[in-house]
Amino acid sequence: MTVDFTLPAALEAHEPPEARGRARDGVRLLVSRRASGQVSHHAFRDLPGLLDPGDLLVVNTSATLPAAVRLDRISVHFSTPVPGADDRLWLVELRRLAGKAGRPYAGGSPGEWIPMPGGATLTLVGRHGHRAGERSDRLWQARLSTDVVPYLRRHGVPIRYGYVRRDWPVAAYQTAFAHDRSSGGAEMPSAARPFTPELVTRLVSRGVLIAPITLHTGVASPEAHEPPYAERYAVPEPTAALVGHVRARGRRVIAVGTTAVRALETAVDASGRVQASSGWTEHVVTPEGGVRAVDGLLTGLHEPRSSHLMMLTAIAGGDLLTATYEAALAERYLWHEFGDLNLILPG
Repeated sequence: MTVDFTLPAALEAHEPPEARGRARDGVRLLVSRRASGQVSHHAFRDLPGLLDPGDLLVVNTSATLPAAVRLDRISVHFSTPVPGADDRLWLVELRRLAGKAGRPYAGGSPGEWIPMPGGATLTLVGRHGHRAGERSDRLWQARLSTDVVPYLRRHGVPIRYGYVRRDWPVAAYQTAFAHDRSSGGAEMPSAARPFTPELVTRLVSRGVLIAPITLHTGVASPEAHEPPYAERYAVPEPTAALVGHVRARGRRVIAVGTTAVRALETAVDASGRVQASSGWTEHVVTPEGGVRAVDGLLTGLHEPRSSHLMMLTAIAGGDLLTATYEAALAERYLWHEFGDLNLILPG
């Protein structure tokens, strides 16, 4: 089960809130409470007062790569390295440039090479399936003639979809928690974008705990509505221990973003405890499988039929999620990475 609705174009956030005359933490926050079914409206900077001392926020420290390289007629979106391969073999999506709104590019053939800016060459190796034995018409395994991340730092720009009307610098796509610029994800872990150093200070002063995980996101295609591909993640030992500590004392573990949920749920062992782990995850959270590591979620507003809504249904339940999205549409909340936020709490 997932939520289906029509998203009006007027509710798409076209630029960062700073360009709309607001601070990062000046976006709105829709709060959904599972126990009561209550939905309420707040400013994001109200977050410290909505959490209790001893609650734990788990944040993604992944930096955002300038993962799009534009050519004359197509754009190459670099997603993730191919698991087990060297640093030059990546999954990429080819998109046809058509004004501000790119579209999937159906061309290309194995062995074809594409001249890239700066004298580099990208060689298409073969189509890549979502699961072993499957074939995808969207993603390619492709080899760049130089190391990918340094190349992207020189020649890439942040991935931008049609609802964002102009380019923004990569700094607009970094969160307050991003710390390692030697690697990163193709797209921003956007639930953490509204956090400012001042807001973090207020949270810590209230007694709210904050712990890191890392999950480097792959590309999301707005046309595909497909589950995420394998992504690199790490749950460090101190975070795993703190999750156990918080839950043992009856406090709440709240993931900041769907990426944090995916990492934590990947790290749960057979007894239901989060263990330190790292590697590649293909775990997909569904209502049938549920969640065992998190009690709540801070997230953006997601597109109709997106796989993220399956995860939200697992955490909130179908009725509450439906009420949440009805309220968001009625009150004209803004969608996408520069938009408003939704906090799902157990009570």
